[in-house]
Amino acid sequence: METIEVVHLLRRRVRVLVPALKGEAERLCLLEILLRKHAAIREVRLVPALASLAIRFDPKALPVDNLLRLVDTVAGNVARAPKQAPPPAPASDETQLAEVSVAVEGMTCASCAALIQMSLNRDPAIRSASVNYGTGTATVVGALDRPALEARIGALGYQARPMDTLSQRRLIVERERRHVREARRRAIGACLLSLPVMVIGMAMPRSRFWHVVEFALTTPVVLGAGRQFFTRAVKLAKNRTANMDTLIALGAGSAYGHSVSSLLAGRHHLYFEAAAGIIFFVLLGRWLEERAKGKAGDAIRRLLDLQPPTATLIRDEIEVVVPVDDLVVGDIVVVRPGERVPVDGSVIGGRTTLDESMVTGESMPVVKGPGDQVIGGCINGAGSFRMRATAVGQDTVLAGIVRMVDHAQATKLPVQRMADRVSAVFVPGVVAVAGVTFATWIAGGARFSAALGNAVSVLLIACPCALGLATPTAIMAATGQAARRGIYIRNGEALETASGLTVLVFDKTGTVTEGRPVVSHFAVQPGFDTSAVLALVAAAEAGSEHHLGRSVVDYARSRGIEAKPADDFAAEIGKGIRARIGTHDVLVGSASYLAEEGVAVEAPSLDGQTPVLAAIDGKFAVLFGISDRPRPTSAAAIARLHELGIRTIMVTGDVAAAAHHIAAEIGIPEVVAQASPARKQEIVAGLRAAGECVGMIGDGINDAPALAAADVGFAIGTGTDVAIEAAPVTLVNGDIAKVAEMIELSRKTMRIIRQNLVWAMGYNTVAIPGAALGELSPMVASSAMALSSVSVVSNSLRLQKDR
Repeated sequence: METIEVVHLLRRRVRVLVPALKGEAERLCLLEILLRKHAAIREVRLVPALASLAIRFDPKALPVDNLLRLVDTVAGNVARAPKQAPPPAPASDETQLAEVSVAVEGMTCASCAALIQMSLNRDPAIRSASVNYGTGTATVVGALDRPALEARIGALGYQARPMDTLSQRRLIVERERRHVREARRRAIGACLLSLPVMVIGMAMPRSRFWHVVEFALTTPVVLGAGRQFFTRAVKLAKNRTANMDTLIALGAGSAYGHSVSSLLAGRHHLYFEAAAGIIFFVLLGRWLEERAKGKAGDAIRRLLDLQPPTATLIRDEIEVVVPVDDLVVGDIVVVRPGERVPVDGSVIGGRTTLDESMVTGESMPVVKGPGDQVIGGCINGAGSFRMRATAVGQDTVLAGIVRMVDHAQATKLPVQRMADRVSAVFVPGVVAVAGVTFATWIAGGARFSAALGNAVSVLLIACPCALGLATPTAIMAATGQAARRGIYIRNGEALETASGLTVLVFDKTGTVTEGRPVVSHFAVQPGFDTSAVLALVAAAEAGSEHHLGRSVVDYARSRGIEAKPADDFAAEIGKGIRARIGTHDVLVGSASYLAEEGVAVEAPSLDGQTPVLAAIDGKFAVLFGISDRPRPTSAAAIARLHELGIRTIMVTGDVAAAAHHIAAEIGIPEVVAQASPARKQEIVAGLRAAGECVGMIGDGINDAPALAAADVGFAIGTGTDVAIEAAPVTLVNGDIAKVAEMIELSRKTMRIIRQNLVWAMGYNTVAIPGAALGELSPMVASSAMALSSVSVVSNSLRLQKDR
């Protein structure tokens, strides 16, 4: 190859470098647009900084050698095209640069997003632009305001809407929900009218009354609920193309039109049930699709809800409750026990423990004192503290996570596109055969009604009902089976993509571990009675609300020792506790706390575990090691994934010692520790850029950006709502062994779908010639069409069989 270098070559995916276009972001974007226009190229992922293109393609329609020659030729032409001098950039102060995000309506494919992005990046007032087709958003950094950005996008034929404030974001989410409600209303309406028609049609009545009833019920289904299919089919025909909408319009329209003409002529062979059934089944699938798409906005909304609506502001030494949006950098804020921190800031007074698991992934609360940084959205523990706001509004960590989840959503190609590509060739062929059939019979001297009947038989036998059911019935059967196994799949795209996963990225805390700290090491010093010491320490901790204290109490209870309340109790936040039990003084806490109290002890090393020490009557008595244990099924789940050929990586916010210890115990060979949410997202994005098909498994808010960025996100059902909303797959009972089951189910589902598509197309290939030769009447054709649909559904129901 002259222009490209092949880096990775798989059966359906290839990654190449284009050295001649390195640093040429606009030309690379143009190359991406040109490649996407090829029907066999399903996806193109561009990394401009590396001049890298990851291309997913159909090897049957475009062999890999032909693909590489195509990419090499197109890339060479783009590279050799003469460069245009860029317009001079206006002088601007760096401080005037701002990030502006808008929602974009009117995009119909990924090429639309690439075109908008390329056009915006040409604007000298824009430093950088990113347009995301999956979420329908555009983010621009530059020296321009929102009205100017909206005008630039509007000039390209699209509509931009603001999405800065919570209310504006909710309007966008509400608009998506309206689409879902409309799709649901159409599907339910079609169902209520279609079912009686199908029942009447199967009875084959000869009474004209029932024929009129069929007509009355079918007409609003075909011309009302199904009107969209006919409208789109006409638009596609004007552009000389076709897809599933064309098949639906032809099938339902021909069945309905023939039935109406037969009704007017007084004939008894009517096919209203075929017309109504086609519309109903397709609308049901479209509703499920719209409902899945509408979930994207919920993850953003739940993230925004983490920020409390109000904050307690200190103004002139008086506490005032104000809206959190009114806070500015430098304000002094009071945070009381159990409240969420309103914004990012620095502690200036008081001590407490803070649950930062939403950001860091750490399972244990962190002690905070004067000078420590706190993050907005985190939950305060038992202490009160004052803080100075250091970041508000869009500059907080939580706002950054919102933007990451917003930007990380990406378009995926559903398997239904396969049927659309087939339809683009199949539909014109069927129409041509029907036309030739009619003309041939007329030329042979047949009556007009007989010629028309044979032509309609061709269209009926080629009705897209089986083709339209091939994918949604398999997906519905698979998702139902998955739900019975404790796997909730939000959309069919995840089910499709999971079959091709090559890498799984795991969070640690609450994912491969239980998420509950427990005593894993217990050592009593010589000279002390084990039961007596454990009883005293448990009694001391019985008055503590600290998670480590509860772990000690639970451990004592598991050994048959019930903790009794202490006579006297005092807690030193972030250090330990002091208690009086009978005649004994008990100290429990860190090594440094015991040293401060005059107890001689060396700081222990427990291989990533948290040490808790206790002294009785001034003498070091016992050492506890507290850690988060792996889930019982984790090791077996990882082993099964390796058997399936899946590479596993642990990426966690925990410290390296704890991460490597857990990874070694369950068999994960690769570990990345102390990873922030942004780092997790970067790792997932980097793997995808390298040509991998990536799954991400996590349970916390800090995992949400990576879950959204992955090809398939798996959320632990015991985790946060945000993680569940950001991921298309939820493991309800938190058992990661279900991931392997999901992958196996996905692979089986894809086999079933391919079988369905082959059957639907094969059936048409065999039956159409018979209809054209007049061997099949419209009634037989309609019955055969119904039989093909039953066959497809029956094949899909195989997925519901228990393992």
